Amino acid sequence: MSITLIGLGIKRGDLTKSAENALFAADEIIARTSQTESFGNLEGYKVRTLDEIFSKSRNFDTLNKNLAKEVLRAGKDRNVCYCVDGAVSEDEACKIILSKRKGARVCEGVSRISAIKNAAKLKNSAATCLSAYQIRTLKSCRAAVVYDIDDFYAATEVKAVLSDLFGEESFCSFVRGEKAKRVRVYEIDRQKKYDLTCAVAIDEEDFLKKQRYDFSDLVHMIELLRAPNGCPWDRVQTCESIKGNAIEEAYELADAIEHGDDDAIMEETGDVLLQAAFHSLMKSEQGAFNANDAITGVVKKLIFRHSHIFGDDKAKNESEALGVWDKNKAAEKNQTTFGESVLAVPKNMPACMRAQKVGKRAGKSGMDFLSPVSASEKLWEEVTEMVEALKSGDKDATFDEAGDVLFAAVNTCRLAGVDCEQALAAAVDKFTKRFVECEKLIISEGKNITDLDELELDYYWARAKNAT
Repeated sequence: MSITLIGLGIKRGDLTKSAENALFAADEIIARTSQTESFGNLEGYKVRTLDEIFSKSRNFDTLNKNLAKEVLRAGKDRNVCYCVDGAVSEDEACKIILSKRKGARVCEGVSRISAIKNAAKLKNSAATCLSAYQIRTLKSCRAAVVYDIDDFYAATEVKAVLSDLFGEESFCSFVRGEKAKRVRVYEIDRQKKYDLTCAVAIDEEDFLKKQRYDFSDLVHMIELLRAPNGCPWDRVQTCESIKGNAIEEAYELADAIEHGDDDAIMEETGDVLLQAAFHSLMKSEQGAFNANDAITGVVKKLIFRHSHIFGDDKAKNESEALGVWDKNKAAEKNQTTFGESVLAVPKNMPACMRAQKVGKRAGKSGMDFLSPVSASEKLWEEVTEMVEALKSGDKDATFDEAGDVLFAAVNTCRLAGVDCEQALAAAVDKFTKRFVECEKLIISEGKNITDLDELELDYYWARAKNAT
């Protein structure tokens, strides 16, 4: 038998002639809800409503699946008209029905979204439009229309998402029926009444006056700065000229994290993102890739490397998860040997960090010390060889042996579970603090540090050590 999907429009009188003919010929008429003004267009017909399905459904997706399921069941053995408020093309359950019943007929109705846009006098015709029950799926957009704000809870959810995307102080239009009033986003859940006609429309703000920006806005800002009438400095930069900035900003972010300063972490995170946006835009200008290409690449990489989450691999703990990651990374980079993995460690990393990473990757081949103790034995061996080089006065040999000492020390620390970069940084901080304290003690006793012999310096150093 047949299914005809009918859009009832917004109010009485919106029903089309083709819809009236379909209703007259139907064996059964089913309405999505009786709680809208447009339901009045079915006056005089025998109608079964699906209002009870609303209360039985856990969420919006379940609701639409249940509505569609009921209509599809009814349409198996009789001619059914399923009536929805607004337009058929805006109803999610109707979309499900059309995907499962290719022969379903559509009698379109007046668009709820168009009515909301008109009431709000929305300027942006490309606004993202969705139900309040889908609000958590709303991502970055220039303008938005959110309907189905039928209760306080829905209004609260809408406010939270729009506050994040547009700013809670931004203005929007709160629409009820055919009337709209201008409110701020934080006032969306402060209205006196909510029903199925309630909606919010928020327009695109002038770029320089926006309260909230996203990554695409950051890229656009750099486009403005690099435009012919933009900033002279920004216009002449290249990836090569600002590559050091990325390293500097990463260190500043790490420093903010170490200090536990959330405001600083937020600021420095933004600076790191700025570097990413800058480089991606400059490569876009060259036709190499753009920001979306870079983001797409990293998301696909995360999906591929987390095959224990999105694929068939299994990982019961952190160690097994890291093993899956390393396996997938090697496959992704077409690394078939451990040597290729070692060669892939960037040479411009800080030497201590690079040494630890190289040692770790080489160790996965089985070429590693049995324990930190056995590694320390190699360290003592290298120290002995360095001492011999020092005694010989051979500068080249001393240079070579000094490197071996440092690398052996890194291996010892690595196998002991110590982050060498952090350990060395902590040691430098400790020395700095003690040195400053030592000099203060010397000065406090009317002496000059450069005049003291080794024994005197050891005395004051011991005092400084006890003090710190």
